[in-house]
Amino acid sequence: MTVLVTGGAGYIGSHMVLALIDAGHDVVVLDDFSTGFDWAVHPAATLVSGDVSDGELVRRLVREHRIEAVIHFAARIVVPESVADPLGYYLANTVKTRALIEAVVAAGVPHFIFSSTAAVYGMIGADPVAENAALAPISPYGRSKLMSEWMLADAAVAHPLGYVALRYFNVAGADPLGRSGQSTAGATHLIKVAAETALGKRPGMQVFGTDYETPDGTCVRDYIHVSDLASAHLDALRHLRAGGASAVLNCGYGRGYSVFEVIDTVKGVSGVDFPVQVSGRRAGDPAAIVAQATRIRSELGWTPKLDDLPTIVEHALAWERRLSERNG
Repeated sequence: MTVLVTGGAGYIGSHMVLALIDAGHDVVVLDDFSTGFDWAVHPAATLVSGDVSDGELVRRLVREHRIEAVIHFAARIVVPESVADPLGYYLANTVKTRALIEAVVAAGVPHFIFSSTAAVYGMIGADPVAENAALAPISPYGRSKLMSEWMLADAAVAHPLGYVALRYFNVAGADPLGRSGQSTAGATHLIKVAAETALGKRPGMQVFGTDYETPDGTCVRDYIHVSDLASAHLDALRHLRAGGASAVLNCGYGRGYSVFEVIDTVKGVSGVDFPVQVSGRRAGDPAAIVAQATRIRSELGWTPKLDDLPTIVEHALAWERRLSERNG
């Protein structure tokens, strides 16, 4: 089976390519390299430089490689940036996804897996959120992803297209074998930033807001290991190929950690007590987002193997050291 992975040179996408190839699939990667790296792509994959909204290119790839499924990661993902550049986010995440879906439907691809986000829920409170919760995203990023979910749902009614949309919570860590990790310069992911600070790549780090209605005043998030996330996509692919119904599923562990708890874990695992500065809140940040994560386990049979914050941090730190060696 050949799978097209959009954004497969990026952080999550490159881990998906590893998982697919490890599972014996043929893979075509389509990436514009705006944030990804060609060296991050497994050498067994076919790598194509291009834009996901190029319908002619997508149809040609489907035809030439007999692609049976698309896993769509290509997107812009920084919440505060989406507040500052909403039209850019609607272009990258909604308009281009619409063009991709149109090309996929025209080419007759039967399976589509979409990289969605917990940001579609908005301000949800401290309790774990289920898939049937009210959808009220508070950032253009969240809205851009929700609109893509709606487009997929409507396309699946009108055309022979089965899909799974996975609503990611906070993705972190790196491949346990050290083959890939978060490599983008200036990344905003908390564990990435803390790991860089612990290893001296940053002079210090900031905590954005300590006055939230959470136990220690900092934001609480559900952190999921990137390799467990990739395995969830494999399970979604098996589900669709077996004739399973389209679905929208949370992808998290169901356990939240505060910003201070994460920082303390990074300090503990690294053995470094690095400086932390407290700043004001960032636009678009809800106080807490934790997954109600039972449905993905029951419907897809997903069984995470790396549900442990110190392990996630250990793999993130190992990748940062590897990046330092790579960059000299």
